[in-house]
Amino acid sequence: MNPFDSINLWAVLVAASSAFALGGLWYGPLFLKPWAHASGMDPAAAPSHPARIFALAFACSLAAAAAFAFVLPPGATALTGSAAGALVGVFFVATSFGINYAFSRRSLLLWLIDAGYHVVQFVLYGAIIGAWR
Repeated sequence: MNPFDSINLWAVLVAASSAFALGGLWYGPLFLKPWAHASGMDPAAAPSHPARIFALAFACSLAAAAAFAFVLPPGATALTGSAAGALVGVFFVATSFGINYAFSRRSLLLWLIDAGYHVVQFVLYGAIIGAWR
């Protein structure tokens, strides 16, 4: 059996799209003010982003969701997928951010907000892709 046969492309697409919905909430009403303050920005003067930034962000989200779907075990469920997503989010993504943020002397709060987003992102990826296995 081809390992790519177990990947549900609709689940990957929905998982990648969920990163945008999460980002709108996370960096909007939930954490805009503390994130902007920790980044040294005025939250009222938040810059707008050109379409190419959103296109690149979606391409990256799509690649991450597809790779996650590829490595998620065939018997995964929404629950086990979420657990795998939490593991990847915390121990791969957040720790990688932690190394960079430590050397660039960024604040703990900024790391918690940015890394937290990606932990939840991968939990969502796992739930969505695991549910559609």
